Amino acid sequence: MKVAIVMGSGSDRPVMEKAGQMLERFGVESETRVLSAHKTPDEAISFAAEAAANGFKVIIAGAGKAAHLAGVMAAKSLLPVIGVPLKASLDGLDSLLATVQMPTGIPVATVAIDGAVNAALLAVSILAVDDPDLTKRLGDYRAQLAADTLAG
Repeated sequence: MKVAIVMGSGSDRPVMEKAGQMLERFGVESETRVLSAHKTPDEAISFAAEAAANGFKVIIAGAGKAAHLAGVMAAKSLLPVIGVPLKASLDGLDSLLATVQMPTGIPVATVAIDGAVNAALLAVSILAVDDPDLTKRLGDYRAQLAADTLAG
């Protein structure tokens, strides 16, 4: 099981690396790339088109401003795509709207602005559908969240 983490710019790394850290916590392999829907469209399209053949099961795409990266990934891949709108301008509202407003037929699951951790957890949930061990680890994680909340 491998998850692709793509971001539109190297400046997105501080937020998006949190997705990789969470995936690592669950023992899920990830690979991170900087690909821009606007500055490197050929590379972004090629990556998305070949993602499944390259062993990826889910794509997490983070971008700010116009935030078209997740949409490009979804348009060129049949894999589940999780969009992470990033705070680059307008407190991230522009990227949230760009990520969530996909046309009918090309869905992108969208998490909160700068929500890379939740994107990783959603990817884990998707992968856990066919993996009882991963399902148990996810259940244990949520039980610990509940215990921490009640203790706090």
